[in-house]
Amino acid sequence: MKAIVLREIGGPEQYRFEEVDMPSPNDHEVLVRLRAAAFNRRDIFIRKGEYPGIQLPSIPGADGAGEIVAVGKEVTDLPIGSKVIINPALNWGDNERIYTKDFSIVGVPTNGTFAEYIKVPIENVFPKPDYLSWEEAAALPLGGLTAFRALFTKGKVRKGENVLIPGIGGGVATFLLQMAVAIGAHVYVTSSSEEKIHKAMRLGASGGVNYNEKNWEKELRKWMPDGTDVCIDSVGGENFQKLLNIAKHGSRIVTFGATAGPVPQLVMPKLFLKQIEVLGTTMGSPTEFGKMLSFYSEHTIKPVIDSIYTFDLIAEGQNRMESGQNFGKVVVTMPWDL
Repeated sequence: MKAIVLREIGGPEQYRFEEVDMPSPNDHEVLVRLRAAAFNRRDIFIRKGEYPGIQLPSIPGADGAGEIVAVGKEVTDLPIGSKVIINPALNWGDNERIYTKDFSIVGVPTNGTFAEYIKVPIENVFPKPDYLSWEEAAALPLGGLTAFRALFTKGKVRKGENVLIPGIGGGVATFLLQMAVAIGAHVYVTSSSEEKIHKAMRLGASGGVNYNEKNWEKELRKWMPDGTDVCIDSVGGENFQKLLNIAKHGSRIVTFGATAGPVPQLVMPKLFLKQIEVLGTTMGSPTEFGKMLSFYSEHTIKPVIDSIYTFDLIAEGQNRMESGQNFGKVVVTMPWDL
């Protein structure tokens, strides 16, 4: 089969389009012929050697959707031809609060979705919502699951609350925006791009500010004088202090990333005197994955697709995401006649 193989750490040029052996499903696995895949920032970290547990050579890619073409002998409830979306969280376990020590994510160290075929455990495939295209379905898994857990399981966001999403534009951030708007929350965003702020407002955000402006948090308070009920942050860095400034007493901050690095000199009294809860999260359980798909179907939400690339332009697609040009997901389609 054809696949993108990462053999060395480095730039996007390290992605190699190769012929590799076809996987064969074990007893409790299915073989999926992929129709589309999508990039995550995790793929960039892996390619650059900045992610734990890297084993090379390997096929990257966590997001994907396609059709079942073969099943293991213990699989009886999914017929050949079933259209499925892949949950990339492997071996979560039975505890909804935290994953097991064997937890991993599809796409390094296990072979991922940048390939013609992938084998995955039966519990990691879910029926593709009929109203989603292959590209939309492939865009949803990792980012949608991360956003659902952060917003609802950890953040417990409710209708009418003020929700802040710093750094709007990436895949998870756009999923957060869509879901929070769908339940009737008042969503506010930050970005260094006025264009991205305007795009977010067209998707239902109530307002936004440019975080390159001095005292941007004071400008944000003009939009919501009472402050934030919930902030879902993946940025970290020095601006984390400002999230405390604009948080209501008794509010929640949920963090799932730190693209701006560590938080320097955290002012602890701001945290405990305002009774702020800080909650960490990443990915989600199989139950949450199913709930996320049901939520999208119930509200007929379509993931925001920034751009679609074929595998021969995979480096160009990843460069777009790495440089922060994208608003929404960068998707890869499967032209297997290349």
